Amino acid sequence: MIKAGVLKNANGSAYIEFGDNKIMCGVYGPRDVHPKHMANSSTGILRCRYHMVPYSVSERKNPAPSRREIEISKVIKEALEPAVMLERFPRTAVDVFIEVLQADGGSRCAALDAASVALADAGIPMRDMVSACAAGKVADTVVLDVNNEEDQAGQADMPIGYMPNLEKVTLLQLDGIMSPKEYKECIETGIKGCKIVYEIQKKALNERYFGDDHK
Repeated sequence: MIKAGVLKNANGSAYIEFGDNKIMCGVYGPRDVHPKHMANSSTGILRCRYHMVPYSVSERKNPAPSRREIEISKVIKEALEPAVMLERFPRTAVDVFIEVLQADGGSRCAALDAASVALADAGIPMRDMVSACAAGKVADTVVLDVNNEEDQAGQADMPIGYMPNLEKVTLLQLDGIMSPKEYKECIETGIKGCKIVYEIQKKALNERYFGDDHK
């Protein structure tokens, strides 16, 4: 489930429930870069922060940014950059703030899905939305949308970010071991999942701007 336009104080926003993940995303900008010497005269800057609130996991999390959060922030930023037309607003920044309220396996994919919808909701020019989901290998079988239990017990996990209209992959990671045949099957399975997510993302935006009856 994805809902767009959930925060009145952000330029764009989205809320997603993906498995047991519950994630909120707010987008601000384009806005002036401070300090000004960090601005780029030829293009805009995309900044992403992925943050897990202390009660998002079963054992209370330290509020300070962890190495994992810093890594996922970077991964999401790099997955979104090919989609966002940053060259249209030089010397400015677009900020994406992601708050994980409840975490399960695949939170980086869910966060990326919410961030894409929030950017579109903010009216940021995009070549396409990025849709993401995880495929993986559990008990020697390739499966889609690896949840936390399967992720822990599985043999491999592959998060994929994909721009369906452009047919371009913007995120591909692999944790685990696969044969070349399994690797190919996993990518194909993941892309099929991304195309399903894409329809859910478009539905969220349609409902936001055209109402529940718009098809």
